[in-house]
Amino acid sequence: MKRFIFAAALLSLFGAAAPASAGVVIEGTRVVYPARDREVTVKMTNKGDGPVLMQVWADRGDAHSQPQTADAPFLITPPIFRLDAGKGQAVRMVFTGDAVPADRESLFWFNALEVPTMPADADRNYMQIAVRSRLKLFYRPEGLRGDLSSAVESVTWKVEPTANGYRLHGENPSPYHVTFTKLQVTQDGKTYEAENGMIDPLSGRDFPLPGFPGRHADAKVHYNWMSDYGPGPRAEAALQ
Repeated sequence: MKRFIFAAALLSLFGAAAPASAGVVIEGTRVVYPARDREVTVKMTNKGDGPVLMQVWADRGDAHSQPQTADAPFLITPPIFRLDAGKGQAVRMVFTGDAVPADRESLFWFNALEVPTMPADADRNYMQIAVRSRLKLFYRPEGLRGDLSSAVESVTWKVEPTANGYRLHGENPSPYHVTFTKLQVTQDGKTYEAENGMIDPLSGRDFPLPGFPGRHADAKVHYNWMSDYGPGPRAEAALQ
C-alpha cells in the first residue's frame, strides 16, 4: 500500500470540531476482485481521535488521479462519507464491464482519501493535511490456471551481466501478478540484496543487483512474496 500526504481545503461537512489525529486503517494490503463475484467490499476503520471525511475511487495506474478523472471500470459506493472515531465502514465495489484480458489478471488501483476535521479555533490560513492511500486492485478472470502460490513458484530466475554490474531477471509464465517484497541472492556465504517489486503476468522483469561479483555454482535466490491475505512464507529458488 502506498500513502500520499498533501494539503487539502476544508470540507464543510464537519463544521467546528476539536483537533483530531488521522488514522484510518484499510483492511488488507490489496483488493482482489474475482470475476465470478457480483461485488466485493473494502473495509476501513477510523483508529484516530476524531471524525474524518473519506472519498474513494479507482484508477488505472495514474498516481495523480482524482475522482472526477478516474476511469477504472468500477462503481464504488458510497463514494464519499463521514467516518467517526472508533467506527468502521465497508464500501461496495462493482465491476461495470470493460474489455479486459480473459487470460490474465488486470491491475487497477483503489484510492482512499482521508481528510481530518478542522480545529474550532483555526484561522483562515489553517491548512489541513490529507492522506491518500493506494492499494493494488486485481481483477481476476475465471478459469485462470493454478493459483497465486503456484505462480510464485513458477517464476524462473537468472543473473545477467549489465554495463554497470549484474541484475537479477525474473520470468513469470503465469497469468497472475507476483509481488516480491524482498529479493536476495546468496553465494559463498554472502548475501546480495536486489531491488524488490512486481512481475506482471506472462512477462519478465529485471531487478538491479548491486555489488554482486559474478555467479558461482552455489548461488540461489531467496525471496519474500505477497499473497492475497498478506505476506507469504519465505522461499528460495535455483538460478538457471
